[in-house]
Amino acid sequence: MATTPPLELPALPLEEWEDSKDTLHLFVQIVGKVRLRLHPKLNHWWHVTLYVSPRGLTTRAIPYGGASFEIALDLIEHALHIATSHGEARSFPIDSLSVAQFYERLFGALAELGIEARILARPYEHKSQIPFAKDDQHKAYDRERVQRYWRILVEVGNTLETFRGRFLGKSTPVHLFWHSFDLTLTRFSGRPAPEMTGGSASDREAYSHEVISFGFWAGDQNLRAPAFYSYTYPEPEGLKSEPLRPAAASWIDQRGSALALLIYDDLRAGPDPRAALLDFFQSAYEAGARRAGWDRAALEPAFSA
Repeated sequence: MATTPPLELPALPLEEWEDSKDTLHLFVQIVGKVRLRLHPKLNHWWHVTLYVSPRGLTTRAIPYGGASFEIALDLIEHALHIATSHGEARSFPIDSLSVAQFYERLFGALAELGIEARILARPYEHKSQIPFAKDDQHKAYDRERVQRYWRILVEVGNTLETFRGRFLGKSTPVHLFWHSFDLTLTRFSGRPAPEMTGGSASDREAYSHEVISFGFWAGDQNLRAPAFYSYTYPEPEGLKSEPLRPAAASWIDQRGSALALLIYDDLRAGPDPRAALLDFFQSAYEAGARRAGWDRAALEPAFSA
């Protein structure tokens, strides 16, 4: 039997690549908004997400007319590729472009392929508020660190796929939400949640049912380090009193809600990061499922993925 290789998690200090991260995040938002505009709607907004691929990030196939197309950010070659089911393709390098140039090149290439996508062309929940077509400010792009980030997404995504196999109920794909720039997996109890008060219409639709969500993000202006997380919605009483594993994990308050948190560098420091990460996700799931009264006997397989 083949052994599972160790989890390779290189250092990724936020301050060393934050400008490049901001540029990449805005590139990803532009691509994600094309998918949002043209892909048929899916439950809980799954139609807006991107996916980790063997070369970078991808929209996967987007239906368009009687055909389909895909937009892929190749983070090995540092290029954007568009391919259609008619056999047509367009590509351009991305590592020397500002956000405005990227936006212009992408929509020019789509137009050449006969694809029209009208998006709201400004950032969403991002610290930049500059419209894409006017953003010549964000153009930093550190090829090595961008690629390092993607390789971490591959490793974390593979671990989340293993964790996904340990659940019989409804769950999301392992996917990247471009507004918050986090790689996520969400499990559902199968029961509707009380209607959310406040929040946007998209929030209310996304959280229409009980969930426990798990993910990774590379840090931001609020949390200045890469980290893994989990939360339960609706949050059950006493959630923060539940134990988490490994010992470095803890509960924090995030905008009035309990968030299970494991700092990336604390995970890297352990002897077996893959086992520890799976243990973190499992302990956060057990905490939420136990406190929220999920039917675990019906939702968990007899085998372990």
